[in-house]
Amino acid sequence: MVEQALRARVGPGHYVRGQKPLAIDANSEPGPDVAVVRGGPRDYVDQHPTAAALIVEVADTSLSFYRGRKAAAYARNGIPEYWVLNLCDRLLHVHCVPAGGVYCDAADLDSDASLAPLVSPDRPLRISDLLP
Repeated sequence: MVEQALRARVGPGHYVRGQKPLAIDANSEPGPDVAVVRGGPRDYVDQHPTAAALIVEVADTSLSFYRGRKAAAYARNGIPEYWVLNLCDRLLHVHCVPAGGVYCDAADLDSDASLAPLVSPDRPLRISDLLP
């Protein structure tokens, strides 16, 4: 659901990747549930992207891991926008403005709210469109 919703809103110049690694630093290649990266699929035939405009993780039992260690890793590597879709509580945890290994701006949005990705500020989506 997340991939489909984002593909419908992310414009040209960006590519929505599901369950594929990112080479964001020398120590790890996380495989987020969904990542929005610059370019298109052919740009990553021989290598993984080294950055992302948006990363989305889908959480049920692993919420503390995604909001803790994963958020810190993504912030440390300058990922500008990080979302954690909390399936249990039907919330979207939104993290923006990375600085020094933390996100300086965070908000929790319920399923009735709407949000536009930073890469497509004129194309909002309802949080309910991300949920199963």
